Amino acid sequence: ELMAILALADGKSTLEAIRDLRERIGRMVVAFDTEGKPVTADQIRAAGAATVLLRNALHPNLMQTIENTPALIHCGPFANIAHGNSSILADRIALRFADYVVTEAGFGMDIGGEKFFDIKCRASGLVPDAVVVVATIRAMKAHTGKYRIRPGKPLPEELLLENPGDVVEGGANLRKQIENARKYGIPVVAALNRFPEDRPSEIEAARRVVEEAGALGMAVSTVFAEGSRGGTDLARLVVEAAEQPADFRFLYPLDTSIREKIETIAREIYGAAEVSYSEEAAAQIDAFEANGFGNLPICMAKTHLSLSHDPKRPGAPSGFVFPIREVRASVGAGFIYPLAGTMMTMPGL
Repeated sequence: ELMAILALADGKSTLEAIRDLRERIGRMVVAFDTEGKPVTADQIRAAGAATVLLRNALHPNLMQTIENTPALIHCGPFANIAHGNSSILADRIALRFADYVVTEAGFGMDIGGEKFFDIKCRASGLVPDAVVVVATIRAMKAHTGKYRIRPGKPLPEELLLENPGDVVEGGANLRKQIENARKYGIPVVAALNRFPEDRPSEIEAARRVVEEAGALGMAVSTVFAEGSRGGTDLARLVVEAAEQPADFRFLYPLDTSIREKIETIAREIYGAAEVSYSEEAAAQIDAFEANGFGNLPICMAKTHLSLSHDPKRPGAPSGFVFPIREVRASVGAGFIYPLAGTMMTMPGL
């Protein structure tokens, strides 16, 4: 939770940021008493000491690319078990010095992207001018479910063969990710990271998927091989998108119940038909709402390997039951985080 607090702490000066950090740490619920009431870090007089230990951690790390472009590296909460975004402070600093700032939301639009909008944008008040959904040909093929991909092992040879049909079929996941991004009313473009074995027919198939999904366009990126020269088409497309009119909106209002917010995310973003709750999760939700935490946004802990809770369901599954087995509260960070399926939260939360 301290990592999430660092990433979401905000302020227009160092003093404001330290004060916000101190207040957030003070709100952390570290235990419950015998009557079920929350015990905070403030109540056990630990918040001040923790703030002193973390005060220098508020400062982002200034790095640079091999072409001397500045890059601010600050905080790294995983999007599958936390909110998956770098710090608000790094974004604010970058915006003071650059005409265009690119900030990353981890994994897919279904987790890092959704949390960027519904948690980070709420905390900062900042709204992006464009969204870039990143894809690869090999990932689109993998989402057909036809190929056995194992961590640390070479990709199956057949996955690397020319097959535009698989790109279209597995493109169902990319279509849904673009659809998810468009729900927030911000212009969306796609970046295709090109690998040497990608064929022109496959790239064109990906382009059709992107355009049919309603994105403004797709640019092929070869920055890994060619540096900035390989990203000029993408840069032009992003500039064009950022100049388009937007109608930003959150996915859900904060004044709805915890269950309503969970079910909105599961239905609208993941494609679920309904949500089931274990007895423990239902009791935890009731307790959090009774203690006044019901107006917090949701930070779902779920697999990054599927839009659903099941890592073995690639593509764009729909009509499934989304199971919540446990619900926890990160009151200092400012969100409720339900655990879906068998998701484990170590080492992040």
